Amino acid sequence: MDPSWRLGLRTQAEERRDVELAVEGSFPSWLEGTFIVNGPGQFEVGGTALEHWFDALAMLRGFRFSDGSIRYTNRFVGSKDFRVAREEGRIRRSLPGTPADASPPARLYRAATGAFQDNPSIGVVELDGDLYAVTESPIGIQIDPETLETTGRRDLTAGLDATVTLGHTHVDDGVQWGLAARFGAESTYTLFRRDPGGEPTPLTRLVFDSHPPYLHSFALTERFVVVPEPPFGVDFRALGLRLPFGVTFLDAFGPRDAPPRFHLLDRGTGERVAVVHDDPFFIYHIANAFERDGAVLLDAVVFEDDTAVSGLSIENLRSESPDLPQGDFIRFTLPLDGGDAGRELLRRGPVEFPTINYGASNGRPYRYAYLAATDRGSLPTGIAKVDVTGPTAIEWADPHLHPGEPLFVPAPSRSAEDDGVLLSLGIDTRAERSVLCCLDAETLSERGRATLPHRLPYGFHGQFYGPVDPGRSMA
Repeated sequence: MDPSWRLGLRTQAEERRDVELAVEGSFPSWLEGTFIVNGPGQFEVGGTALEHWFDALAMLRGFRFSDGSIRYTNRFVGSKDFRVAREEGRIRRSLPGTPADASPPARLYRAATGAFQDNPSIGVVELDGDLYAVTESPIGIQIDPETLETTGRRDLTAGLDATVTLGHTHVDDGVQWGLAARFGAESTYTLFRRDPGGEPTPLTRLVFDSHPPYLHSFALTERFVVVPEPPFGVDFRALGLRLPFGVTFLDAFGPRDAPPRFHLLDRGTGERVAVVHDDPFFIYHIANAFERDGAVLLDAVVFEDDTAVSGLSIENLRSESPDLPQGDFIRFTLPLDGGDAGRELLRRGPVEFPTINYGASNGRPYRYAYLAATDRGSLPTGIAKVDVTGPTAIEWADPHLHPGEPLFVPAPSRSAEDDGVLLSLGIDTRAERSVLCCLDAETLSERGRATLPHRLPYGFHGQFYGPVDPGRSMA
C-alpha cells in the first residue's frame, strides 16, 4: 500500500468553478468572506518530473463563505511559466530544484540578465486593493479573488534596488513591510515599507558577499524589525559559473562562512540597533516577536541545518521512509544590547506552519500559537495549540487526515485572543478527497468540515479576507 502522504504530492489537473460544498457539522454563521490558499498543483512539465517541492506549478484554492454556504473554486495561476509548461511542455525558467529546458548559452544569458521564474506558489498578498499570488520572485501575479482568474502582473521590485522580494510580508495598520533582495558579487537585503497606494520606501540595506543567507521570512515588533541570518544560503558565484550546465539554486545551496545571528533594526530609521549571535539555525517561518525586559522574544520553527531545504526533494517526500529534518518550536531571547541569544523549547517537533491571531497579536505579547504537527511520514498529521506562557499544548488529529496550515479567523466578539476558529485545508486519505476543516480555536474541537469534489496536492499558505480584517491573517 502506498504511504498516505503520497496523495498530497501528486498532480491535480482538474479545475473546478464555484462548486457548493456539502458540510458535515457546521461552520459559524458569522464566518463571511474568502479564504484563499496557494500551493503546488502540478509536479511534471512535459516528460520531466519536477525535482523539489518548491518547483511545482502553482494552484490556488478558494472558498467563499456567505449566508451559511461554502463555494469552492480551484485554478492554476496563469504565470508565464505555467503557460509555457501547458502549451509547449517545457520548463521556461530554472526552478529552485529543476533546470530550465534551454541551451547552455541561453541559461548563461538569462542568468546575466536576471531572468527569474514567475511561478508564484508560496502565498497571496493584498496590495492597494488588489490580490496577488507571490513567491520569491520580482513578479506578483494578480488574481480575481472570486474566480481566481489571472488578471495581470505587477513588478514587486519597482522602486527598489532589488531583483526579488520575499514571499512573506507583514501588514501593520495598512502599511506593508517587506524585504527585497539583490544577488551577485555583493548581495543585499533591503528593508522597505509601503504605504497604501504609495511607492516603497527603502529603510536600510544589509550587505553580504556572493554567498548571502537565505531568508524566507522576518518579524516585526512595535519598535523593531528582526531579520534572521542563518549560516546557509545560495553561493551565487558558484551558481553563476555552473548555471549554463544545468545547476540550480538548490545545487548551490549550502553552509556559509559566516556566523549565525539576528539583526535588530529600528522600524522608524532602519538603524541596526543590535546584532545577536546564536548556534547554527535555519528558519522558514516565524510565529511572532515582541519586546520584554530589554530584549526581543522571537518564536519560530527552527531547524538545525540546511537539510530543511535539501531534504524537500519530491523523491524523498514520496518515499516510504522519508528522511526529513525536524523543526522545533523555539523561543529566542535577543538582547537589545547585543551579545548571545537565549533559547527555550516551546514544543518539540516535527512542527511547521506556525500561525497566531495576527490582527490582534502580531508584534505584541501574546499567548497562543497554532502549528501543524507530524508524527509520521512527510505531511502533518495533527494540529497543536501551544500556550507560550506555559508552555502547554493541546492537540487535534484525525487518523485519516493530513491537515494543512491552521489559519486563525477571529470571531466578531473578539472576547479573547483565541475567540475564533481555525481553517485548515487537508487531505482525507480514506476518501482520497481534500477537506476544509473548521476547529474551535479555544478547544481545538472540530466544528465542521466541507468535502471537496476531488483531491488536491498539499498546500502552503493562505489568507482570509472578510468584511472586517487587518489585510493579513498570517505572516
